[in-house]
Amino acid sequence: MARITGIGGIFFKSRGEPAALAAWYRDHLGLTLEEFGGAVLRWPDDTAEDKGMTVWHLAGPQSRWFAPSDSPFMINYRVDDLAGIIERLSRAGIPLLKGPETHENGSFAWLMDPDGNKIELWEPKIWKEKKD
Repeated sequence: MARITGIGGIFFKSRGEPAALAAWYRDHLGLTLEEFGGAVLRWPDDTAEDKGMTVWHLAGPQSRWFAPSDSPFMINYRVDDLAGIIERLSRAGIPLLKGPETHENGSFAWLMDPDGNKIELWEPKIWKEKKD
């Protein structure tokens, strides 16, 4: 049976100037922008032990998961150095909504972008081999 094998892109409207929003992601979250104005994230560039994966999940219509954003989505960005990004955000005066927090699958922090979209940053956990 034909099936979905991954997420090929994330596309959303800017509420203001797209180039300025793209520059914010470049300057504060380290996103490398291409000539066309967007970014290409390649899994081989990911240094986590799982070599990259994307989680897909739906929220119910009454969910407050994305609050305080009124956007109907939240993007989770994998990062290789959450502490480093948090330091960069702090120097720029960009507050976190929550975090950093460590959970069973890694460390997380949440913030809002200039368009009011909630962003989740995730540094995947380094798994140690189980010893029998």
